[in-house]
Amino acid sequence: MSPTKKIDKLIAELTDWRGPLLKKIRDIFNSSDIGMIEEWKYMGTPTFYCDGMIAIADAYKTSVKIGFLYGASLPDPDKVFNDELRGNQRRAIKLFEGDKLNEKALKNLIQEAITLNRSKKK
Repeated sequence: MSPTKKIDKLIAELTDWRGPLLKKIRDIFNSSDIGMIEEWKYMGTPTFYCDGMIAIADAYKTSVKIGFLYGASLPDPDKVFNDELRGNQRRAIKLFEGDKLNEKALKNLIQEAITLNRSKKK
């Protein structure tokens, strides 16, 4: 099964609030750049790449988490990172039922991550 079909299946199986949220997150990633690629990694986690790994997006029992590989290197003027803040590389956005996703801020972070990945390729 392709990564896209596996992610479709995961979203369909999440019949509570996590499914629509994960779909919205996926759509934001996939609309951020024509070069965005989605993969199925780490024992069943949607993973997004654009000139290198950008982030993972996964549903847990009580939350949905978007983990940026190089989040500590990204500007976060909207202060959306709220998890994995102690390390020197990763940062994450953890959302619980009822939380509102700041779609514009997420798209900005994705764009910054793409820019960072492309700068490393030079």
